[in-house]
Amino acid sequence: MSGTATKSAVCSTRSTVAIRRFRDFLEARKELLAEELNRCMESLLHGDLRWLAGTATPATTMAQVVGGISSAEEEAELEALNEWMTSVGLPRGVMAYDFSDPVSGEQKAVLDLVWPGGIQEELSQPVAVLLNEESGTIALASQAGFRCFTDVEVFRRYVTEEILAENTD
Repeated sequence: MSGTATKSAVCSTRSTVAIRRFRDFLEARKELLAEELNRCMESLLHGDLRWLAGTATPATTMAQVVGGISSAEEEAELEALNEWMTSVGLPRGVMAYDFSDPVSGEQKAVLDLVWPGGIQEELSQPVAVLLNEESGTIALASQAGFRCFTDVEVFRRYVTEEILAENTD
């Protein structure tokens, strides 16, 4: 066997060993980097090591936010409804309302069109118009105290018969 052939065989054998042990190398490197980072952090903390004691807490996962306006047609229908509300002398609702948990502040849903303080602020209950939404989104809004409507015509009837009729009495 010539010298070149032997060197080539040795190199490929070393390369094969190196590739097989690469994961071991990464693990050892990770430990060395972690130790060095800890030493650096200790020096920055001036001896107050309580910050480095204990285990790291895992990052909280984001909860899935439900709801929202799902199409341009739906958005146009909601915008037309808002225009109708102003034409009858009532306030516009809030489109794409971010509903959050009142305790944690975590966003739970995006509600299509809402009047969070009621159509007649503080005189009527909060109202949500939810088009093409899953039952879970509707249940969430309902549990939060919103009176939910899933049909624009039913909502208009409610406004005409219950809100506007009260104003004429």
